[in-house]
Amino acid sequence: MIYIARSMGPRFKQSRRFGVNIFGNPNELKRGPKKDGRKKESEYAKQLNEKQKLKLYYGVSEKQMQNCMRKAKKQAQRSDMILGDILVTTLERRLDNLTYRLGFARSLRQARQMVVHGHIAVNGKKVDIPSFVCSVGDEISVRSKAKEFELIKANMEATSFVVPYLQLNKENLQGFLTTYPQRADVPVEVVESLVVEFYAKKL
Repeated sequence: MIYIARSMGPRFKQSRRFGVNIFGNPNELKRGPKKDGRKKESEYAKQLNEKQKLKLYYGVSEKQMQNCMRKAKKQAQRSDMILGDILVTTLERRLDNLTYRLGFARSLRQARQMVVHGHIAVNGKKVDIPSFVCSVGDEISVRSKAKEFELIKANMEATSFVVPYLQLNKENLQGFLTTYPQRADVPVEVVESLVVEFYAKKL
């Protein structure tokens, strides 16, 4: 299976629009966000922008975001966690995202392809649903054929940082979600409280 890179132009434009490196490519912010002298953003516009950023970070649709928000609300009612933190850390634990965070893929898009094509296992069993939410203690591993191992190993050579809630075994191409992600450790530049406010009257 060969993963074909798509044009990054429009995606870079989105990163420059928000002024943050959403897709993890060093070239994204070579040109800063456009300053066109528009009037100050309304509160609704700020909320909308943060919601759009969060969707872009995790590559989710509006329907997926709303479903995640509903689940986060239910969890918040049963715990003392902040709703925005629950939303972000739930998205962070998606299988496609953890596949990317572990360095098995160069991008979230490539990680999603790997999951869909059955190259990733959770606790030794194939899982081909990118939105599958992993739990603490889960093992995420590569179950690809030898030819694809070379591509994945090449991706991992460029991996210099793994988030604190993941443990990586490069030799065996496996990783573990060792603890529940803390919001401060999640490398996502979003004001999630504004996302919560955006959906407050909609869901």
